[in-house]
Amino acid sequence: MTTDFAQLHDELRSVAADLLARDRVVDWPTMADAGWLGLEVAEELGGAGATFAEAAVICQELGRAAAQTPFLGSAVLTVGVLNNLQTSTARNTLLADVAAGRTQVATVIGESFAIDARGRLSGHADCVLDVEGADRLLVLATEPSGAQVAVVAHGLQVTPVPLIDQTRRAAAVTADGIAVADSAVLRYAEPQRAAEAHHRAAVAVACDSLGLAQAMLAATVSYAQTRQQFGRPIGSFQAVKHACADMLVQVSMARVLVHDAVDALVGNGPDTEAAVSMAKSYTCAAAVDVVGKALQLHGGIGYTWESGIHVYLKRATLNRSLFGSPAAHRKRLTQRY
Repeated sequence: MTTDFAQLHDELRSVAADLLARDRVVDWPTMADAGWLGLEVAEELGGAGATFAEAAVICQELGRAAAQTPFLGSAVLTVGVLNNLQTSTARNTLLADVAAGRTQVATVIGESFAIDARGRLSGHADCVLDVEGADRLLVLATEPSGAQVAVVAHGLQVTPVPLIDQTRRAAAVTADGIAVADSAVLRYAEPQRAAEAHHRAAVAVACDSLGLAQAMLAATVSYAQTRQQFGRPIGSFQAVKHACADMLVQVSMARVLVHDAVDALVGNGPDTEAAVSMAKSYTCAAAVDVVGKALQLHGGIGYTWESGIHVYLKRATLNRSLFGSPAAHRKRLTQRY
């Protein structure tokens, strides 16, 4: 996303678009072969040594294609958390295994997970992405001291959750007093960066929404140029022009906000939380509106299964609620003033 690596991002975007054009269902081994899983993993551990900015490019292309993949929950979140933990054999092994595609690790983010004084993990999360197919679960929890830790947990109860968006898989995860070994508890190198997982999740979803909004804008403009009504393209009618212009303004605004949020995360700036909330609240709400306009401007064909617009509408709707609704993020922003 950052301008310093614009050429690299263009190449990464082009390769991702080519891969997704062949198949919208991208499994774990395919992502490993493409190098996506190790983008943010250090080179000495088998990764590319890149940053979240490069992962954000992939997130945007996945949204543009409405692809079905465990990239968000099992790669973006997991690698981000592991990179912020103290260096250890367990942590380095997990990173290397994820980068090589040997192990799929899903990250469980839930406010209620905690480890008691006896070393037992308890808590519940209603909707955890990409748990299905994961070899291990990395649970973010709180110790009795109040410190935030990551736990490589086993024996959790996983219950699939039906979603309106059929391109994603989610489950409810429950820990009911599970014994946790000391070696399974991984601590942050910088405790203040524990909140970064939530920020990354929100921005990754915003990137996804930006991509799908761009796809719907492009599809609508193309349709308006070719669909004839009363002997002329419907794009020549003023009402259609205005609607497309509104879509363009929303996508352009979202692009700027997402760009700023990614830059803030990569640079760990002082206003990261504000940038994240602005990007998440505006982009995910705007994406639903853009897809709705696309549905309307496609007319009757837009409501058919063959058009595929319903796939984007369902995905945009789920994105709006994941990792904080627009209302929740706006409330967070208002508390700053």
